[in-house]
Amino acid sequence: MRKLFLLVLIALLAGVGLVALIETDPGYILVAYGNYTLETSLWVGLAVLLLFTLLVYGVVRLLRKLFAGQQSLLGWLGNRRSRVAGRLTTRGLINFIEGNWSKSRRQLVRGAKDNEAPLLNYLIAARASHRLGEMDKMREYLGAAEAAESEAGIAVELTQAELKLSSGQYEQALATLERARRNAGRHPHVLDLLCKAYQGLKDWNSLARLLPDLRKYKVCSDQELALLERDVYAGLLAAGAAEGSEALQRQWQATPSELRLRPELLEIYAQKLAELGPVEAAEKFIQRSLKQAWHGELVRVYGLLQGGNGHKRLAQAESWLDDHRDDAALLLALGRLCCREELWGKARDYFEQCYKLERSPEVCAELGRLLAALGEPRPSGAYFREGLLAATKLPELPSPAPLPESNQLEQAAPAAAGSGT
Repeated sequence: MRKLFLLVLIALLAGVGLVALIETDPGYILVAYGNYTLETSLWVGLAVLLLFTLLVYGVVRLLRKLFAGQQSLLGWLGNRRSRVAGRLTTRGLINFIEGNWSKSRRQLVRGAKDNEAPLLNYLIAARASHRLGEMDKMREYLGAAEAAESEAGIAVELTQAELKLSSGQYEQALATLERARRNAGRHPHVLDLLCKAYQGLKDWNSLARLLPDLRKYKVCSDQELALLERDVYAGLLAAGAAEGSEALQRQWQATPSELRLRPELLEIYAQKLAELGPVEAAEKFIQRSLKQAWHGELVRVYGLLQGGNGHKRLAQAESWLDDHRDDAALLLALGRLCCREELWGKARDYFEQCYKLERSPEVCAELGRLLAALGEPRPSGAYFREGLLAATKLPELPSPAPLPESNQLEQAAPAAAGSGT
């Protein structure tokens, strides 16, 4: 209450002072513009100036509110379109994953219009078009992706290459990848796609040149790389063998030394040598390799060699028994070498020893064939049946119960009578 009283008192005193000041000296203002003049007292002029200032301030505030409201409306509309585009993009991706290619493409293209980053929309739309088999649409959306983002050239090229690889268009994919590789350098994904393209084309020389980069940039695991190296150099050996014995030997010498110790490549080279002849070259190679390290794959090839001095080859193989008596591959090879020399009893012994160690379909077939030729059909049939069942993965099925012995005799009697008539 006291504060209010003091404020009122101060206001009254200020008013009285102002009135006294105006009456003492009202002042004078003259404003002239052209033929017009305006005269007033100082205090009236100050009041008019104040009112004019307040009026201008009010108009400016009003205009600012109007513009701010319009911008808010535009911003709200823009945010709404962005939200709709985001929902369309999400639905398009879900439908793509679920395999609804046509619906996915339609939603992704609609969502790209108001999307701040439409690159993903166009790239996935291109993949959906590829799944639909519409190559023109695929190229159209890839072009739209590249136009939407100036730095997306490599991404577009890689997508295009992947789609061509999935269609088996290896040469076209390779041209795209070579262009992408110049731009992306040693990008791991480019190297991976190049590897698939070369594999599809069976371009073993290019793959061999690519192997160091695949290893350096860890594009694939060590196990995958080992399998790839085997396939590459096996393909190179096959290509060399197609050109003749000398080309095969040159290719073997060009194979890295650590790979020339791998059993699978030793086996391939020995087989190609034996196919091209003379057989002595393959025989010497196998003997020399087995002195360095024992490999059952090479022993198996040794047992398949034909021609040359078979008796000498058998003696050499029997000399290996001292150190490898329990080696199934050696026993199988010995059985085959004995068959070539028509030593049927020894061949049977070796095959049966091999069978005790390893009941493989191969040894079962060899025993079945030999016993059939020796006039023993029942054990021969048993070995053939066992080998066939071992080589064939059959489902588990119920079997009929065996007939009693009396029924078997009754069924056998009419058959015997029929054959007698």
